[in-house]
Amino acid sequence: MVLPTNFDDLIAESNKLTLYKKLVVQLNKDLLLANVDLEFDEETLPTSLKLVLQEKVYYLIQNKFSDYLNLLYQIDVSENKIRTLDGEDLVKLSEDVTFLILQREWQKVWYKFKFS
Repeated sequence: MVLPTNFDDLIAESNKLTLYKKLVVQLNKDLLLANVDLEFDEETLPTSLKLVLQEKVYYLIQNKFSDYLNLLYQIDVSENKIRTLDGEDLVKLSEDVTFLILQREWQKVWYKFKFS
């Protein structure tokens, strides 16, 4: 599996395979398991999904860092990938982390689609 390298590619791939709704469902499931108070409707537009998730990630980094770490753990975002990000600009960091979250969720959905 070749992971998408940006948000637009990820959404294009999920739409091509008609898996976008499953991506949203998987994200909602992991947000709930991480006790993050955020849920998306399956009809949420991709741009809205990205922006709202990014705002939540930014908020967690700023105000509830342990909840942020718990979310990353629950979703199973690579620690090595997180360490490579620049933490100086929190807006950019939250954008990059949001993509890593969506990328990992896409990976889960794709594997379920391919192998079940």
